[in-house]
Amino acid sequence: MGWVMMSERELNRVEILAQIDDGRLTVDNAANLLDLTRRQVFRLLKRYRQDGASAIRHKARGKPPNNRIHHAKRDYALSLVKENYPDFGPTLAAEKLTEQHGFTVSRETLRKWMI
Repeated sequence: MGWVMMSERELNRVEILAQIDDGRLTVDNAANLLDLTRRQVFRLLKRYRQDGASAIRHKARGKPPNNRIHHAKRDYALSLVKENYPDFGPTLAAEKLTEQHGFTVSRETLRKWMI
């Protein structure tokens, strides 16, 4: 069996779920410790019993986010800003990209890109 990277929070969950499994802790106490509902603790416990400690890991770890903007779109937006709006701030540049070019991007995202 290989190594599994887990956060401190996930390790804490595994430890508490193991205590429930051993009968040393009640589901109500575990729910309070984990700041979850009883129902959520039962769902975690079911996954823990089926697949072990690795089942508690977050499933999206290592995957790209669903709302990611493609690099080509990012480069296109930055080139438009550099060519047409070199002295604009991110707020006005984002507005102009939407109005003039139909390219919608949040000002905060554009600010990060411009940095």
